[in-house]
Amino acid sequence: MTATARARAKADRRAALLDAAARLFAERGYERVTLEEVGGAAGVSGPAVYRHFAGKRALLAAILIDASEGLLDGAQRVVGTVPAAGDALRALVAFHVDFAVANAAVIRVQDRDLDSLEGPDRRRVRSLQRTYVELWVGVLQRLDPGADPADLRARAHAGFGLMNSTPRTGAAATPELLARMALAALLA
Repeated sequence: MTATARARAKADRRAALLDAAARLFAERGYERVTLEEVGGAAGVSGPAVYRHFAGKRALLAAILIDASEGLLDGAQRVVGTVPAAGDALRALVAFHVDFAVANAAVIRVQDRDLDSLEGPDRRRVRSLQRTYVELWVGVLQRLDPGADPADLRARAHAGFGLMNSTPRTGAAATPELLARMALAALLA
């Protein structure tokens, strides 16, 4: 096996472990899941998980940090490539709704288990989230220059609440419905 094939296999196994952990943590809660169960769900032994993560808390941190970094990176790309503020806001909503629909388990883990992270990891997630919120506030500010930034922040959080409702609404909330509701909250 070449170094590239080995690296790809390792990345695939890491992704499988993160996916399995997110599903199990979402279903039963972080505290009720063992590393052996995560490994089994990903098709590896429990001890093999340690080749990728220092422990269960590191696995949780990777789930939440990867999601927060992915959201921020994607939103920065949207804002960097869509110059008109109204179009940027619609593109941000579409991007976030796509994330929420594809990652309902991660959203549930974030809602329920963030406090299980240790200080540095929790601070990293919160810092990424604050930067993400401020990116949205910047776009909203371009649409409504006289608005109070605290009001814009509240609108952003209301929009996130709607878009992140996927673990609770399931198929009842289509991506189109989530996007319409989020835009209504953001533009209120």
